[in-house]
Amino acid sequence: MAVRAGRQAADWRKHLADELATRPVDDVWMLTGAAVAAAVGIWLIALALSPGLRHWLSLRSPAGCPARLRASLNRDGAAALLRDAAMRVPGVGAAHVRVRRHRIKARADVRFRDPKHVKADLAAVLNEEREQLALTHTPRLVVRVRQRNA
Repeated sequence: MAVRAGRQAADWRKHLADELATRPVDDVWMLTGAAVAAAVGIWLIALALSPGLRHWLSLRSPAGCPARLRASLNRDGAAALLRDAAMRVPGVGAAHVRVRRHRIKARADVRFRDPKHVKADLAAVLNEEREQLALTHTPRLVVRVRQRNA
């Protein structure tokens, strides 16, 4: 960016550009640098394609538990628990819960009762159930309801 703004490039960049321009391609240092760059690129691609633990939510450890002992909960399992809790709220005919790392989205169809009361009850029940999950990082809860006539 400095060069585009009309200023001089840093000395190390000038030196590196000169070295790369004057060395032959079959030089040992050029081949070594290319091999290292290729190995790092392959490693980064392998890391990007590996599943990792993104589908798992880490749980808090109980007091007095060893630090190396860790537990996780599958996101689909957490969503099923929260959906079952949502279905126990009076007035909810159908519920869909999606759990992500930072947010829980809950949608519910209201069959009877005032949707505002159902939304308040649903938020309270889901907050309580979310706390019982004992997640390390508590995701934000987003609740949406819509009136459905039977």
